Amino acid sequence: MRRLIVGSMIAFGLVWPLTVGADQKDPDLDKLFAVLQTSNNPSEVSAAHGEIWRLWIKNDDQELFSLMQQGVVLMNRRRLGEALEVFDDLVDIAPEYAEAWNKRATVHFLLGNLADSIADVDVTLDLEPRHFGALSGLGQIELQLGDPAAALSAFEAALLMHPHLPGTRDLIKQLRRNLGRNSL
Repeated sequence: MRRLIVGSMIAFGLVWPLTVGADQKDPDLDKLFAVLQTSNNPSEVSAAHGEIWRLWIKNDDQELFSLMQQGVVLMNRRRLGEALEVFDDLVDIAPEYAEAWNKRATVHFLLGNLADSIADVDVTLDLEPRHFGALSGLGQIELQLGDPAAALSAFEAALLMHPHLPGTRDLIKQLRRNLGRNSL
């Protein structure tokens, strides 16, 4: 079932730091999201943005982290079929690992498997509702599907989570203009 996005390309993110530690359950994420919501300092925002991605991707389980690293390397090298196999294994082994689902959603998107990508975005958002990368990715999927209103809703939801998300505000303005809605 598709998630209904309610809201007032860094879609999914394609290049990730490769470090070890936690996932979407890390308690530091709340503080980092607070920085995104309250700071207008570009350096602080950029640091918080990067640290959120670092925390989402890392995992204390070395086997899981090794699979994540392998999948990311394959994805970045555009070896998408192999990356998909790795992320399939990762979500089977660790179904609570939100970033594994997000990475698989990215690979599905790049392969043109939009329905599968949407399904993985839905799981990502069930596990980490603040996942601005997955929300932005959903916006890109909706654009590919020719539904600018749904894309707008997804991008607006991403912007609620990360008010400084690069390029998103301009994309929202353009979509609103195209749809005949008021701009930000």
